[in-house]
Amino acid sequence: MNQSSTNRIRKIVIAGGGTAGWMSAAALSSMLSPDNVQIVLVESEEIGTVGVGEATIPDIVNFNRMLGIDEAEFLKATKGTFKLGIEFSDWGKLGDKYFHPFGNHGADMNGIDFHQYWLHTRQAGNTNSLEEYSMCAVAAKSMKFALPNDNPRSLLSQIGYAYHFDATSYALFLRKYAEKRGVIRIEGRIEQILLNEQTENISALVMQNKKRVEGDFFFDCTGFQSKLLGQTLGVPFQDWSKWLPCNSAQAVASKRQGELLPYTKSMAKTAGWQWRIPTQHRTGNGHIYSTDFMDDQQATDVLMQGLDAPALSDPRTIRFTTGCRDKFWHKNCVSIGLSSGFLEPLESTSIFLIQQGISRFIALYPSLTPPAKVVEEYNRLMTREFHQVRDFIILHYKATQRTDSEFWRYCKNMSIPDSLQHKMELFQCAGRVFRDDHELFSTSSWVAVMMGQNIYPETAEPMLLGVPIQNIEQSLQSMQRAMQQTSLKMPTHAEFIKNYAGSSI
Repeated sequence: MNQSSTNRIRKIVIAGGGTAGWMSAAALSSMLSPDNVQIVLVESEEIGTVGVGEATIPDIVNFNRMLGIDEAEFLKATKGTFKLGIEFSDWGKLGDKYFHPFGNHGADMNGIDFHQYWLHTRQAGNTNSLEEYSMCAVAAKSMKFALPNDNPRSLLSQIGYAYHFDATSYALFLRKYAEKRGVIRIEGRIEQILLNEQTENISALVMQNKKRVEGDFFFDCTGFQSKLLGQTLGVPFQDWSKWLPCNSAQAVASKRQGELLPYTKSMAKTAGWQWRIPTQHRTGNGHIYSTDFMDDQQATDVLMQGLDAPALSDPRTIRFTTGCRDKFWHKNCVSIGLSSGFLEPLESTSIFLIQQGISRFIALYPSLTPPAKVVEEYNRLMTREFHQVRDFIILHYKATQRTDSEFWRYCKNMSIPDSLQHKMELFQCAGRVFRDDHELFSTSSWVAVMMGQNIYPETAEPMLLGVPIQNIEQSLQSMQRAMQQTSLKMPTHAEFIKNYAGSSI
């Protein structure tokens, strides 16, 4: 960071705490010395956080490692569990069930995707599902878990995992981390945001007690309100409700009972879907729905009927609009988390998008007066990220055969972005998935959802037509047996947590 002393950021102010605020504070404090840059976070204990239990994707493992966080200590502090993927029920049609694993399906051979080999055996009569060739899916179904290893010959090297945890506990964990590294926390509500008359940059936050918190650069982590970027700087919001019609959620925790699942459950309902997220001490539940197709009382009834154990409180309702800001960085402000946009938690991408916002900022760390190209590049990258995640989530709704309710008929027949339409048509032709550079979701992810929701290619890979089918079948049978044997030797998820994180499970 070769910046002259007169043109460098000396003070960063983070408006808002929660997961977004404290992840930002922790990451920045791990990279910046408090002697050079002061980091201040302003939050109010009166303002609650969104969510009951948090599900993540594997990128969070790298984020925690970047901060030097001990995994076992983190799991113990956040009452966390491991997650090998997501089980989807009733999405393609009523009675359907499939698993989206974090690891790959099988192993690609001769430069050809594994699912193409499976498609050839399916046409020859193989009745085994694709997920029976995924180490993550096989382990998850057996309630087993083990950490991956670095031996490419070991099937454990194919394990990809993330976490379930208590989001409030994670924010507190990161707060301790950040404060040890010099981050200053100020308690109180933000009452006013002041702008510099010449530059129209944000100059200070005014607290309820009239105290001014001045800064050179500001992070907007104020949630759906987007007090800085949206309300004060006037950056417009792109509404994606026509593709993602759900606009409400009801969330409630329930007692944990039965086996400890190493995966999230997503169960499609009449006008949306319900999640089940297992942590060590309780289960997080929520019902995402559209008020255009279901009223709040009906939604509450669906949620409570879908619990597997008694609720620990009354459900709370959260309203939202899916979409994102036209810009994520404007003037001297970056928006992180819900203030930048919201994509429902169907694929557990909320924390990933927070991570991306933080890591892009660090990679493009600016001077006091950043070049326009730096800001443009940040906005380009974050816009691309949101659009790619958006398309993957829309796929789940569009790729349905359900016609049992007005909601599902709407989703089945709605128009979708051209970028997603192209991917779906290309896959239907010959099972091919072409991804953009640095796209979050892998080929295995796209294949899992498309075929899990009954989009099967019209033809399989022509390059395999000359390969004897019995050779392919033998390879797949050997792979399936090896995965089953490996799973048998793994500890249960509950046993692993108990020994690894000192849990009382």
